[in-house]
Amino acid sequence: MQRKRTRLIIALLLPIQVLALQILKNYPQFVETYYSQGFYPLISKISRYIFGWIPFSMGDLFYLLISILAIRWLFKNIRRVRYEAVRFFIDIVATLSIVYFMFHILWGLNYYRQPLHKTLELDYEYTTEQLIETTKRLIAKSNDLHRSLGYPDSVKIDLPYTQREIFKKSLDGYKTLSKEYPDLTYNPKSLKKSGWSLGLTYMGYSGYYNPFSGEAQVNNLIKTYKFPVVSCHEEAHQIGFAAENEANFIATLATINNSDPYIQYSGYIFALRYCVNELARRDIDKYKELIETINPGILASYKEMRDFWQKYKNPFEDFSKGFWDQFLKANNQSKGIMSYSYMVALVVNYFEDKPF
Repeated sequence: MQRKRTRLIIALLLPIQVLALQILKNYPQFVETYYSQGFYPLISKISRYIFGWIPFSMGDLFYLLISILAIRWLFKNIRRVRYEAVRFFIDIVATLSIVYFMFHILWGLNYYRQPLHKTLELDYEYTTEQLIETTKRLIAKSNDLHRSLGYPDSVKIDLPYTQREIFKKSLDGYKTLSKEYPDLTYNPKSLKKSGWSLGLTYMGYSGYYNPFSGEAQVNNLIKTYKFPVVSCHEEAHQIGFAAENEANFIATLATINNSDPYIQYSGYIFALRYCVNELARRDIDKYKELIETINPGILASYKEMRDFWQKYKNPFEDFSKGFWDQFLKANNQSKGIMSYSYMVALVVNYFEDKPF
């Protein structure tokens, strides 16, 4: 009887949690101060110290075990639907309530922190003229880096490092960043290749962060210029920046501030791609003009990335992306996947008064 009452109470806490989060999203400074910069860094470091040294992803094993146990439980209890439908429903809701609570305590409350432009003291509005100027500067810098690495303009650059070497090198950029922005300090490392890379690819994802183990997983099938950026993106999630657009921007900063010129190159052409795509939406004629000034080798890297995803295109990807879009909207990202465009605003305003 006591167990039934406990399960009912836990189940009833789920809608209360949802309501509490709807209230909490109106107080981003509170979340920023007491969770994102208070409680979360502690639990984040603890989990990375515990699991970071293990060469494989404990989070992947965790998800596999949970899936097996969930299937086993359903198989054993499916008959209860007919005779004990209410209790069966309460058990499921109670489980969801616990998972929902743990997700937010261990990481998810970072979705409700203050926007990154406030943390970094940046503006978030910009004009098309500012976008054009930033895009021109990024083109010039990317072209120069491409040549300085010793490659002809028409040749695509392949990174001369293994994926594990890139994991190690990713720390360098964060170390440099932390001198200007202490909130972007990253230590210790817990970055790993995903054991589910093929599945991630078919779903259309480059990597993911496991909030329950604190591990960052990178899709090891990605063998393009984006691998360093994806690595730094997942590390940004680890230090508490949940929004995808913000993690993309932090990944840009971490790569262009890296001491290795190849890693810098990957960061600059990553930011350039975002700006060029945004320019195409705002001024197609200017886009066509500027695209002609980008080294063909850089454009070849973009094509390689497009071809990679096109190779694995499938109907399930649309379902997966639709689910993720709704997940983001449910977690204080009102524009869902489209909120990634905020990345361009951060890039334009960050580089407004900074030399390349």
